[in-house]
Amino acid sequence: MDGVHDLGGMQGFGPVEREANEPAFHAPWEAAVLAMMRAGGGRGLFNIDEFRHGIERMEPAEYLRASYYEKWLDGIIRLLVEKGIVSQAELAARAEFFRARPEAPATAAVPGPLPARAKANPDWLQSAIREAPVTPRFKPGDPVLTREMHPHGHTRLPRYARGRRGVIHCLHGIHVFPDSNAHGLGEQPQPLYSVRFEARELWGDSAEPNEQVHLDCWESYLLPGR
Repeated sequence: MDGVHDLGGMQGFGPVEREANEPAFHAPWEAAVLAMMRAGGGRGLFNIDEFRHGIERMEPAEYLRASYYEKWLDGIIRLLVEKGIVSQAELAARAEFFRARPEAPATAAVPGPLPARAKANPDWLQSAIREAPVTPRFKPGDPVLTREMHPHGHTRLPRYARGRRGVIHCLHGIHVFPDSNAHGLGEQPQPLYSVRFEARELWGDSAEPNEQVHLDCWESYLLPGR
């Protein structure tokens, strides 16, 4: 989907501010959000592509305002509500509990064990390479053209590289297809290529001469070139 989150970045927001000696976490809650993401994926509540798509669907102004882990938290909440793991009412009640009792431990709001609503999934952050009977359409050196597409859902093809000509550099193997996996449509494995683009093909004459960019592109993003 197209939006302010675009994988390739967007212009007009000024320089990226770097924080000297930046800590891993600026506050304890950020570490908790990282743990939520790892625990949620590890319990099979969502996969990595669903997680990314959850963040993509933030309200645009809120996305631009939010910090890194605020984006993560927003996406996690969205997925847990959509999948019926928690409800908006449960979240509101828990938030109200802690507003009234800010020093309460995190386990105080709901007594008893948590319901077992998902199975363990220890492989969720492992390799996305799959053994599948798929014959790659392209080989190194083949010219290709990326599709000019504007999907309503998740994709890993950045806008700046759509409708551009490149050359297959190498084949990475058969990989889970994020565009389907993010929407509960299965892994649908397909060939994943490293595609080499001339910088000026991507950005025109304003790009540095003799510069190249390599992008990982799933086969369905590509058409035969000339």
